[in-house]
Amino acid sequence: MPKSYHQKLKMQYIVKYLYEWTDEKHPVTTKQLIEYLAKNEIMAERKSIYDDIALLQDFGMDIIKVTGRTGGYYLASREFELAELKILVDLVQSSKFITPKKSRELIRKLEGLVSHHDAGQLKRQVMVMNRTKAVNESIYYNVDMIYNGIAENSKIRFQYFEWTVEKEMHLRRDGAFYEVSPYILTWDDENYYMIAYEEETDLIKHFRVDKMLQISLTDQKRTGEEKMDHLDVAAYTRKTFGMFAGEEETVVLQGDASMIGVIIDRFGQNVALRRQGEDGFRARIHVAVSPQFFGWMAGLGGKVNIVEPENVRQQYVDYLQELIRNCTVPS
Repeated sequence: MPKSYHQKLKMQYIVKYLYEWTDEKHPVTTKQLIEYLAKNEIMAERKSIYDDIALLQDFGMDIIKVTGRTGGYYLASREFELAELKILVDLVQSSKFITPKKSRELIRKLEGLVSHHDAGQLKRQVMVMNRTKAVNESIYYNVDMIYNGIAENSKIRFQYFEWTVEKEMHLRRDGAFYEVSPYILTWDDENYYMIAYEEETDLIKHFRVDKMLQISLTDQKRTGEEKMDHLDVAAYTRKTFGMFAGEEETVVLQGDASMIGVIIDRFGQNVALRRQGEDGFRARIHVAVSPQFFGWMAGLGGKVNIVEPENVRQQYVDYLQELIRNCTVPS
């Protein structure tokens, strides 16, 4: 390859070097730039480096010149600040939705957005102990396919699995494909869920994205638009504990005033709430009644109880009694 070809890439190499090796604490000298270019078969003189830096500054690159014996040039601003990238790395590593392999790949890409000197600080951010991670590597393509279905107004089809005691994937419906109209992707309990309309049952349903297999678009247009138009996604996720479906009910809770923050955190500031006596409250909530809801209630340690309706209160009592029976150690 002729040397003139490399010479035409001079400016790109300067940008690459500044991006990868410089920051506020690590400026590079003109001499270092000339030596770097020479290793890539590009001849340069000091004056040409000065001119190139000036052109890059005119172009808009935030290149700072440092004077003095240890002076030189460094790239002062980037798309992301180091503190922002640390947060992103922590989110990637701590998210159980992202598989270990994809976590490593994403973190390597995030490291490429800072200098090699700062990349080491990102590496030190990734220790999160005992974190369960997803195992379905196709999840990222699932998300992309769902978004394509939404954008193209198309139904999608897929298989759906659950785990067995033997830790094996078992396909629901004996492997038959689901065919639904995708509308919304939402995040709940550290998992991605697709909210969709199933024409076969005339129901709005949700599916864990990491449990979907063999996903593809169909040539059928989406249906159920009218139902989805009336869906309040925020309310839907608040009332559906762990995204487990159940019969929707209006439930009255009564409890200690110290638990008001827990109620607001779960159901939002618009929850119907009033004081009950000096140290208590009553709250009216809309919830999908399920074992997951009862489990959440039990986790409040008896400081919040179900008052109405009577059938839901009795279901909760039955749930607790069943727990006690199941916890009894056989003689």
